[in-house]
Amino acid sequence: MMRTGLFYWWAVVLVAAADQLTKQLIMSYIPYQEMVDLLPCLALVHVYNTGAAFSFLSQSGGWQAYLFIAIALVALIIIGVSLARIPRRQWVYCLSLALIAGGAVGNVIDRICYGHVVDFILFYIRGVFTYPAFNVADSAICVGVALLIIRSLFFDRKPAVDAGAGQVAVAGEGAVVRQGDGTPQGRGAGEETS
Repeated sequence: MMRTGLFYWWAVVLVAAADQLTKQLIMSYIPYQEMVDLLPCLALVHVYNTGAAFSFLSQSGGWQAYLFIAIALVALIIIGVSLARIPRRQWVYCLSLALIAGGAVGNVIDRICYGHVVDFILFYIRGVFTYPAFNVADSAICVGVALLIIRSLFFDRKPAVDAGAGQVAVAGEGAVVRQGDGTPQGRGAGEETS
């Protein structure tokens, strides 16, 4: 288990716990729909979101909570299976999936317990622009997705084939050369290092 991405379930637990703790603090100290300015462009608020990201489907009568719970549970199963199959050394991939899973867990807990998600971070420019309120779970999901994108752009390399020599070289750090018989030479392909 420790050689696979399942090692990164600590990040899932950490994100979900931080998300739930911050939401409990907001619900305890800031009245519903109140706002506490921290900076000229940042405030803490206490609002509910019955929809998905950016309040998508928030006016749909309540059935959407079950849909979002089901989607999150399926995503958690897929992420769990993926982490069990991914080598631990692919830390960017594993951590990104764990952040997404932790965010999903945090928001699913809200949907099961309250029927909505508690959001509390608000960026705005008074009278000009207000970004939809979000929470720690949403932030973790966004960071996880950003890491996946960065990984796909900078860590995943496609093999370059030299048809004349019958060899495949995998570009990137710790490049691997595969001989005609498929035997790898060098460090693991696409391996992410710290």
